[in-house]
Amino acid sequence: MKLPRRKFLHLAAGAAAMRTAWALDYPTRPVRIIVGFPPAGTTDILARLIGQWLSQRLGQQFVIENRPGASTMIGTEAVVRSPPDGYTLLMAATGAAINATLYENKLNYNFLRDIAPIAGVFRAPNVMVVHPSIPAKTVPEFIAYARANPGKIDFESPGAGTSSHLAGELFKLLTGVNIVHVPYRGNAPALTDLLAGQVQLGFDTMPASIEFVRAGQLRALAVTTATRSEALPNLPTVGEFVPGYESSGFFGLGAPGNTPAAIVNKLNAEINAGLADPKLKAQLTDLGGIILGGSPADFRKLIADETEKWGKVIRTANIKAD
Repeated sequence: MKLPRRKFLHLAAGAAAMRTAWALDYPTRPVRIIVGFPPAGTTDILARLIGQWLSQRLGQQFVIENRPGASTMIGTEAVVRSPPDGYTLLMAATGAAINATLYENKLNYNFLRDIAPIAGVFRAPNVMVVHPSIPAKTVPEFIAYARANPGKIDFESPGAGTSSHLAGELFKLLTGVNIVHVPYRGNAPALTDLLAGQVQLGFDTMPASIEFVRAGQLRALAVTTATRSEALPNLPTVGEFVPGYESSGFFGLGAPGNTPAAIVNKLNAEINAGLADPKLKAQLTDLGGIILGGSPADFRKLIADETEKWGKVIRTANIKAD
């Protein structure tokens, strides 16, 4: 039987009011933040900082759950398939934008459709770093060395399709050097082999590599952003020697699609409060990146823009998933 319009509107309004009241009480139990990488990488570090802040502000534990594998697709799909109730969240990274093209025939989800953006958190430069056994001390010297040793220099990344991988592929595309990609399952094992000299080069995110650079265990040649980093102000950009080069990773929080707007907005407000908090802000700034913040719509636009950018690079360089 068809409901009268007035009664239908009354019921719809009642349901909306219940959802809003439910969201105001949120959270009433622990919340999981899924990270698509092993512990100790940039995504994991940021998830733990934001999770600690949200735990303090909202009175429930925000627990980090690492679900590495398949270029973050395992972790992302776990969130996509979770109930849209705000109790399973995703610390998203640049790989989400890259995977849309790199794995377009393998994805069981559409990131922009199936993940509700909550807030951008951080934008991190990658740092072009070499093992000390490599004689090059500048980007031009490295290019000359790589051209003299084609196919003999391996560059690591935390996985195929990550920002570190694409940063290296963009470098290959614009310089014509023949360096070989070696994917790992996360930043920690990739950096372990780089520190040991098993591979010679990385385009690692600054939060994951900066302490090794400061300790002299790795030699930094340049940052990958368009401008120099405040964390390493004397380090040039790759673009100063390779025109048109720019690469950086983004990170932010998302939820399953159709998560109530009231919950998304509540989390967005708390994250923005955290990004303005002097203590948390200092912790993030010390990692060497740029603090983002803003609305869910701002984060959605960032993901869409990065998806378009890296899609062009992948297609132009004919990059295939490993």
